[in-house]
Amino acid sequence: MPRYRELADVLVREVRADYGPGDLLPTEAQLAKRFAVNRHTVRRALDEVVAAGLVTRHQGRGTQVVDRRLDYAVSAGSKVTQNLAGLGLPSSTCCLEQDLVMPPEAIAQRFGRPASEPLLRVDTVRYVDDAPLMRLRHWFDPERVPGWLARYRGGSTRALLAQHYGLQLHRRRVRIDAVGADRDDTRWLQCPLNAPLLVMTSDNTDADGVLVEVSVGRARADRLSYHIDFDEATDGRHGGAGTTGPSDLFPSDEDDA
Repeated sequence: MPRYRELADVLVREVRADYGPGDLLPTEAQLAKRFAVNRHTVRRALDEVVAAGLVTRHQGRGTQVVDRRLDYAVSAGSKVTQNLAGLGLPSSTCCLEQDLVMPPEAIAQRFGRPASEPLLRVDTVRYVDDAPLMRLRHWFDPERVPGWLARYRGGSTRALLAQHYGLQLHRRRVRIDAVGADRDDTRWLQCPLNAPLLVMTSDNTDADGVLVEVSVGRARADRLSYHIDFDEATDGRHGGAGTTGPSDLFPSDEDDA
């Protein structure tokens, strides 16, 4: 067994037995001295522990034991920012890219438009405690959000919709899939290639039931779990979102090219 794997196994056992949620591991230099190895070996070992979902890295702070999977409540009106705030977790959203683009056919069909007609696409990453949690792609009907590109620079999209457009969106349909992380996910979510992700696709409508947004969130399965309450009506209106898979709704950059 490679030395870094041996060290990773030791660290996994120690994290499970001796550390609590939020505890910081010793620095790479301290671990290198303790185990009489170089820092490159320590770094590879820590990569294994991160991949196991036991710790996360925070620049400037160190390697921290994961508290637990965030319990994300999915309901018709739930919002990411609101859910995280309810858990007492600071969060922020970075806008990666936004523009009017030709949508995949599956998205165009949802809006009842031809694929040759552009929609507004907004790509964001949600951070919790400065660690990436979820990568989101929002598709909007541009006629409902005029001037969006000049207004949005990051933060909660729902807050901007409410403040400037008077829109309070509700989930009409939700579909949850499991996929492996692609190269874009490894970059933005800081996870290994093919690491398990949860993909939630939501059709979001206005008060009259008219589709305004389709959102596709790719979340690290080692950091988040979804729970769905059935207190609201559970008729067919809250059923699945069709048979379209996540790759059709959130293609990789290679597919977009």
